[in-house]
Amino acid sequence: MNIEELQSKFRGHLIQQGDPDFDQERKVWNGYIDKHPALIAQCSGTADVIDAVSFARKNDIEVSVRGGGHNVAGSAVCDGGMVIDLSKMHGIHVDASRKLARVQGGATWGDLDRETQVFGLAAPGGVVSTTGVAGLTLGGGLGWLRKKHGLSCDNLRSVEIVTADGTLLTASQNENEDLFWALRGGGGNFGIVTSFEFNLHEVGPTVMMCAVMYAIENAEKVLSTWMNFMTSSPDEISSQALFWAIPDIEDFPEDARGKHVIAITAMYVGDSDEGEKAFEKIRNIDTPVIDLSGKIPYTAAQSMFDPFFPKHERNYYFKSQDLASLNKETRGAIIEGAKKRPVDSMLLAIWHYGGKMNRIGSKDSAFGSRDTTFLLSVDSIWDDPGDSEEVISWSRDFLDTMKRFSGDGMYVNFSGFGEEGEDLVQLAYGNNYDRLSEIKTKYDPDNFFHYNQNIKPCS
Repeated sequence: MNIEELQSKFRGHLIQQGDPDFDQERKVWNGYIDKHPALIAQCSGTADVIDAVSFARKNDIEVSVRGGGHNVAGSAVCDGGMVIDLSKMHGIHVDASRKLARVQGGATWGDLDRETQVFGLAAPGGVVSTTGVAGLTLGGGLGWLRKKHGLSCDNLRSVEIVTADGTLLTASQNENEDLFWALRGGGGNFGIVTSFEFNLHEVGPTVMMCAVMYAIENAEKVLSTWMNFMTSSPDEISSQALFWAIPDIEDFPEDARGKHVIAITAMYVGDSDEGEKAFEKIRNIDTPVIDLSGKIPYTAAQSMFDPFFPKHERNYYFKSQDLASLNKETRGAIIEGAKKRPVDSMLLAIWHYGGKMNRIGSKDSAFGSRDTTFLLSVDSIWDDPGDSEEVISWSRDFLDTMKRFSGDGMYVNFSGFGEEGEDLVQLAYGNNYDRLSEIKTKYDPDNFFHYNQNIKPCS
C-alpha cells in the first residue's frame, strides 16, 4: 500500500496505525465495536472520496464507509482495511425560499436541525441527534415526523454519489432513476453519497411532546389504550411505547429512580396547544410514575434521548422485526419479555408506523415495510463488558420467541450485527430484493461496497 501515492493529492487527513490520533479516530458510536483499520482517510470533499475509492480499488483494499459512525453493527470501520471517513464533511446549505437543504454526507441530524430551525423548517430525521444523516436516510429513516411527512428517504430530492468505479453521479427522479429508487432504503450498497438534497417542512420552533411513564404492572392497560389511540390518531402524532427502567440520575425524581415502567413518548407536529389537548387521553390512562410532557423547542425534542445513547461509552445491540398485529396475545408476550430483561438499561420499543410513510407504495422505493403498523425493536444497552454475551443472547432469543407474531420484514437500521447474512437482508427487503440485486449489479458488479447489510449482485 503506497500511502504517498494517495497523500500527494489528498486534501484531507490520512491516519495510520501508530499515529497519535489513531485510537480516537477509529472509535464509533457503539462502544462494543473494537476494530483496527490499516488506514483512515478523512475526506475534505468529494474529490477526496473519489481518490480514496480509486486508491482502494487499485490496491485491492477492503473498504468501509463512515458518515456519522452511528450504525449499531459498526460497519463504519473495518479490520485491516481502509475507512473512507466523511465525518469532516458536514456542511449544510438551507434554501428557505424553496424549502430545500443540501447536506454533506458526514453531517448528523443535530447539525441539520440546527441550521433548518433558523428558518422554522425541518427534514424528517431520527430521534437521537448524534445519528448520521447518511446512514439513517439510506436505511429508511424513522423519526418524529414520519406520519406527517414520511421517512427521511421519502423526503429526498436528489443525491450526489461516488460509485464503485470512482464516478460521481447525480441520482433523482429524473436522472439515474433506478439508483435513486434503490438509495431510498437500500443502504450503503451502491456507493458513497457525498451530499443529499432534502425537502423541508414547517416545524416548530416549539412542539408538544408527550413523555409519560406508568408502572409496568399496568402495562396491558396502557399498551392496549395506546394501541387504540394510535391506530385512530391524526398524522400529526408519531409515537413509541417503551419498556424501560428509570435510571438513577438527577434528571429524574429520587422516588422514581429504578422503577420499571412503560413509557409513552410522542410528538405532535402542529400547533402545540392542540397537541396538548390531543395527548390528554394517553397522559391519563392511569396514575403516572412520572410525566415529563410539555412544550419544548423542536431541537430539544430531537435530542431528548441523547443522554441515554452517548458516543463511545456504552455497548449497543439493536434488533427489530415487524409485527403482524398488536393483539392481546402479542402484547402479553412483549410484556412478559420486558419483565425478564437481564439488564435494566435495556429497552423494548414498539414503534407505530402509519400516516404518510404507509401511504407510499411498497414498490415506490426500496424501503419495503409500507404495510406494517407496528415495529418491535429490542434496544439492548449495557455498560459492563462482562454482560455482553448474556445481553446479546437474550436479545436474539427473545426475538426468536416473537417470530410467531411477526410480519414479513424488519427495519434494516435495527438489524443487530447482521449475523444472519443474506437471509436477514432478503427478509428486510422482501419483494424488493431482486430489483435491488439487479441495480447492485449495474452500479457495483464486483460488490466493492460490501461492508454493510449487503445486497449481493446477481450471480
